[in-house]
Amino acid sequence: MITTIRPPFTFETATAKVRAAEDAWNSRDPQRVSLAYSPDSQWRNRDRFLSGREQIQEFLTSKWERELDYRLIKSLWSFTDNRIAVRFQYEYHDTDGQWFRAYGNELWEFDEAGLMRRREASINEIHIDPSERKFHWPAPGPRPADHEGIPTVK
Repeated sequence: MITTIRPPFTFETATAKVRAAEDAWNSRDPQRVSLAYSPDSQWRNRDRFLSGREQIQEFLTSKWERELDYRLIKSLWSFTDNRIAVRFQYEYHDTDGQWFRAYGNELWEFDEAGLMRRREASINEIHIDPSERKFHWPAPGPRPADHEGIPTVK
């Protein structure tokens, strides 16, 4: 897969890349999401290490079977020619109805075609009461354009 958003990044293209990733993850479609990564992409997600699209798809399938009504917001933190740093928050509930909010940071590195060849994610989560939820748009689906999101740092 070739993406139209490729390095070297500008503020505008890095911001667009982050929003495209957010929209893909909010689809909760492991196949769609995996196409943004190079075939040999390397991941660290918390304490898990993954390699390649097949492992990414398996990981995401399992994730979204456990993390129900998942909604995510990503925000550009910084960028260079072929790297982007992102902060994010997401909310979900488990099968018992307990809600969670996760906070994290990701480091992304892209190949010349604009596919992510490396992703490192550090994530912490907390239990929240349903009344503390911040993300209420219909899921699966993209965050509405008028949702405040996480402020972007310039």
